[in-house]
Amino acid sequence: MKKFAVLGLGTFGSGIAKSLTEKGAEVIAVDRQMQLVEEIQEYVSIAVQLDSTDENALKAQGIHEVDVAIVCIGEDFESNLLTSVILKELEVPFVVTRATSSLEEKILTKVGIDRVVLPEQEIAEKLSYSLVHPNFEEIFYLGANISVAEVQAPKGFVGKSLEEIRLRSKHGLTLITIERKKEEKGKEEEKTPRVETILPDAKTIIQENDSLILVGNKKDIQNFLAKF
Repeated sequence: MKKFAVLGLGTFGSGIAKSLTEKGAEVIAVDRQMQLVEEIQEYVSIAVQLDSTDENALKAQGIHEVDVAIVCIGEDFESNLLTSVILKELEVPFVVTRATSSLEEKILTKVGIDRVVLPEQEIAEKLSYSLVHPNFEEIFYLGANISVAEVQAPKGFVGKSLEEIRLRSKHGLTLITIERKKEEKGKEEEKTPRVETILPDAKTIIQENDSLILVGNKKDIQNFLAKF
């Protein structure tokens, strides 16, 4: 079981802490405000009030022994940055830090934070994608420029092989998997769609209602969605 620390228990931080616990992880939740600590304590393994910029206090609570630390101090960037740097100095294997602007993202990346997330920006982008592009289903960000997108197969792809479509040479994208919906046999009223995950090769034929899991540069994904 992986051990996580969540530092900063606002709406985003508490949501992360609860979600990790629901998935079976051990979670240490930290905040300066006792009220926020008390609100989360029944949902996590340990909830503690402390100043996350105090290196000795972090070590006393065993924060340096977690596998992943998530820093979510959204309203105080100085504390957010200092906490993140201290966690790296304590040799926490993977540090994720929330940023609230592109400038904060740049600074956090420069000091070596393993992953920087901008949740408000990501939500806004996902919503705009879904409103503008009818084939769009989901998008995830692996870094500043690399994204993974789930897209309903364009009609022009149906019946063609990947060799014919040439995703890499034409669009700069790599197809990781295909999520293919199939109906289970049975009584008409009991038929339910089953999703089969396919690892494609050059000869794989795209079918109607396939969902394509694509990875590539953020700009290339935007251009692909705009075309279809």
